[in-house]
Amino acid sequence: MRQFDHLYPPIITFQNLLLAAKKAQHGKRMLPEVAQFNINLEKELFQLQEELSNKTYQPGKYHTFQIHDPKPRMISAAPYRDRVVHHALCNVIAPLLEAAMIDDSYANRVGKGTHKAILRYQEFSRKNKYVLKCDVRKYFPSIDHDILKQHLRRKILCADTRWLIELILDNSNPQEEHLVYFPNDDLFTPHERRRGLPIGNLTSQLFGNYYLNALDHFIKEKLRCKYYIRYVDDFVIFSNKKPFLHQVKKEIDGFLAQYRLILHPDKSKVFPVEVGVEFLGHRIFPHFRLLKKENVLRFKRRFQKMLQAYRNRTLDITKANQRIGCWVAHASFSNTYRLRKKIFSEIHV
Repeated sequence: MRQFDHLYPPIITFQNLLLAAKKAQHGKRMLPEVAQFNINLEKELFQLQEELSNKTYQPGKYHTFQIHDPKPRMISAAPYRDRVVHHALCNVIAPLLEAAMIDDSYANRVGKGTHKAILRYQEFSRKNKYVLKCDVRKYFPSIDHDILKQHLRRKILCADTRWLIELILDNSNPQEEHLVYFPNDDLFTPHERRRGLPIGNLTSQLFGNYYLNALDHFIKEKLRCKYYIRYVDDFVIFSNKKPFLHQVKKEIDGFLAQYRLILHPDKSKVFPVEVGVEFLGHRIFPHFRLLKKENVLRFKRRFQKMLQAYRNRTLDITKANQRIGCWVAHASFSNTYRLRKKIFSEIHV
C-alpha cells in the first residue's frame, strides 16, 4: 500500500484555500452566507490559514433539514467557512485516495458518474445471464468513525492532516439512529460507537466512497468477480452462474460485518439481466434503458408545482427552464422520447 506524508503544508496554502473557496461557492454566490464571506475574502482566507496553521480552527454547528424526495433523509449543511476547509482538504487528499480505488467505482470521481456506470452495466449485462444487485442498508448513518479513521491512518501518515480529518469527523452532527448488533457486541456497543457521516459534506462523499474501497478489492481480488460495478453503496456483480452469485452474496455479508454494515434484505437479490434491473435511477436492460416509474411521477408532481408557481409569478422562467432542463438531460439518457413528448404536450401555461 502506498502511503503519504507531508500533506498539510499544501492543504493550508493561501492558493489552495482560494481555490477551495471558488469551488465551495459554485452555484451559491448569491447566498447571504457566501456573499458575506466574499466581501472580505482575503481577510477570511488568511484567518482560516492562521487557525489551521496554529490548530486553533474549530468547525461550526451544522444546519439540518429533512427531505422526502425520493425518500426521507436528513441533510446536514456545514457553515460556509467549514465547507471551504473541506474543499481545501479534499483538493489534496482526494487524488491520493482515488488512486487506490478500482476503475469500476464510479461515484464522485472525475471522468466517472452515473451515465458511465450505466453504460458499463449494459456492457456487462450483454456478457452474463444474471446480476447480483446489492444495496447497503442505511449506509451513511452506519459508517463507523473508528473503522474509517483506522483505514485513513494506514494511507495518510501526515499527523497534521490526520488531525484535521479527525477534527471534521469528531465535530460532525449526530445522524439518523440505526441500531444493529454484530458478533461480540454487548448491549451497549451500538450506543458507544460513534457512527454516521453528514449527507451534504464534500468530505462525507469522499470518505463514504473510500470506506467501501476494501470491499471493491475483496470482490475483485479474493472472490475473483470480473464483472463488478459500484456507485457509493449500490453495487452489482454479474455472472453466468446463479449459484456463484448467491455464494458471493454470503461472502459479502461476512465481509461487511467487519465494517459494521449490512446489506438491505429487500434490495439485495439475484436477477436475470433480461428482466431489467433498477440501478442509479434507471431500469436497465441489456440493449435499452427506461426511467424508473417513481422518477417520472416525482417529476410530474414537481412540474405541476413549477407551473403553478410560474402562473403565480413566484418562479422566474429562467430558473424553471434550468430545473426542467436538468430532468430532461437525465431522462434523455434513457429511451424516453415518447414519454417526454407526452408530458410536455400536456402543458397549458
